[in-house]
Amino acid sequence: MNGDSILQLFAYLLPAVVTGVIAFYFFRLHTKNEEGRRRFLLHKDSQKETLPVRLQAYERMALFLERIAINNLVVRVGPKGQDKSNYENLLIKQIEKEFEHNLSQQIYMSDECWNIIKAAKSATIQIIRSAGMSESETADKLREDILNQTMDKQSPSTTALAFVKKEISQLW
Repeated sequence: MNGDSILQLFAYLLPAVVTGVIAFYFFRLHTKNEEGRRRFLLHKDSQKETLPVRLQAYERMALFLERIAINNLVVRVGPKGQDKSNYENLLIKQIEKEFEHNLSQQIYMSDECWNIIKAAKSATIQIIRSAGMSESETADKLREDILNQTMDKQSPSTTALAFVKKEISQLW
């Protein structure tokens, strides 16, 4: 083969190679778009089914936060006697019981939201424990001390509830 025939062969092959590369590029682009469209439709369909469940989880956690808010908790759970430490333990058990009842809701919310809810629970228990260290001698006095400690401050539940509401608003 001489140089002319090689050049002629190259002139015939070049358009075929360029056409093949362009066809491959468009085929790959089309395949990616189809995969993205299928993924979007699947996500859209699953959103229809999971959104109500997620909203229910947020509702339950909002209810939990309202129930463990110090003023609500102390009003709802009265002392069963005059022993201060029994009342302190009763309040903490109520918080733990409520929390354990709603433990499964964490799978429907972000880690950040769940951690804030856990922090609100821990902070509420800490408030009760710190009031329990006061010099009050009766359960009624402890109840009063707990309420006095939280009167001027925003409760941990209120802060966590604000975050839950913010996260819910991002679902839309």
